[in-house]
Parts: sequence; C-alpha cells; structure tokens
Amino acid sequence: MTATLIWILVALVAVGLYLSWTAGRLDRLHARIDAARAALDAQLLRRASVAQELATSGVLDPAASIVLYEAAHAARQAEEEQREVAESELSQALRAVFADAHQVDAVREAPGGEEATLELAEAVRRVPMARRFHNDAVRAARALRRHRKVRWFRLAGHAPFPMAFEMDDEPPAALIERAG
Repeated sequence: MTATLIWILVALVAVGLYLSWTAGRLDRLHARIDAARAALDAQLLRRASVAQELATSGVLDPAASIVLYEAAHAARQAEEEQREVAESELSQALRAVFADAHQVDAVREAPGGEEATLELAEAVRRVPMARRFHNDAVRAARALRRHRKVRWFRLAGHAPFPMAFEMDDEPPAALIERAG
C-alpha cells in the first residue's frame, strides 16, 4: 500500500513538473512574440518615417511625393485593426514610385538622395525579416497552444491567442538593385 502511494505521488510530481515546464515554455514563447512585435513595429515605423522624409525632401516629382507621403502618413497613423492594410498600401506605393530604375537613379543623383535611397533600401529590407521572426514566434506559440494538455489545464492563462501579422512586404526591386 505504501509503495503504491509513493508511486502515485512520484507520478503526480512528474506530471506537475512537466506541466510547469510546458507553461514556462509557453510563457517564453509569448515573451518572444512581444519582443518580435516590438521589433516589427520599430521597423515599420522606420520604413514609414524614411518614406515620409523622402516624400517631403523635394527629390521626387510632385505626384510621387504625394502618393508616397499619403501612404506613409496613413501607415504611421493607422489604428491596430487597419495596420496591416495601411502597411500593405505603403509597400504598394513604394513599388509604384520606385518601379523604374531611372526614378531610383534620379533620386540618388539629387542632393542628399544617395543617403536617402540607401536608408530607404535598408528599411524596406528589414521589414520582411522582422515580420518573418514575428510570424515564426506566433506559429510556434499557436502549435503549443493547440495541444490538449495546454487547453485542458489552461496553461495559457488569460493570454490572448497570438495573431500573425499579414501584409504585402515585397520591396521595390529597382530600389534594392540600385541601392545595394
């Protein structure tokens, strides 16, 4: 009888330790999502700021400046629910403005254009990486949260279900080629 109670106690302790480890892992994944989201937000803000600065610098033609400025301003001011759409529209505006390699060359030849072009190219390169890191963390947390043990024992607590950030983040090819 005593040996049976000891084995039951050992099994309960082992299950408790396993559940505690799983809850800790889930907590670390949620912290990773928060850090990745902060990095993504920083990269999106940097891209919008550089695009807005370039639009107001006078090195683009007036029509391109207006399109780029409005898209960058909308991306910076977007509410959380509209953020993905606004950032996708900024990506589309960047591709429209820098669709032609001659436009990139014209911007680079303007005073201060070389630095602005390099800074914008760097900003548009970093956004897809930051989004990929965020979405990978979300994918890992979702996979763990789907396990029965996590649902049955409510190991996720009251943490909201993580959502991926889906947007069009394809950079303008001419900008990347010419600035790189």
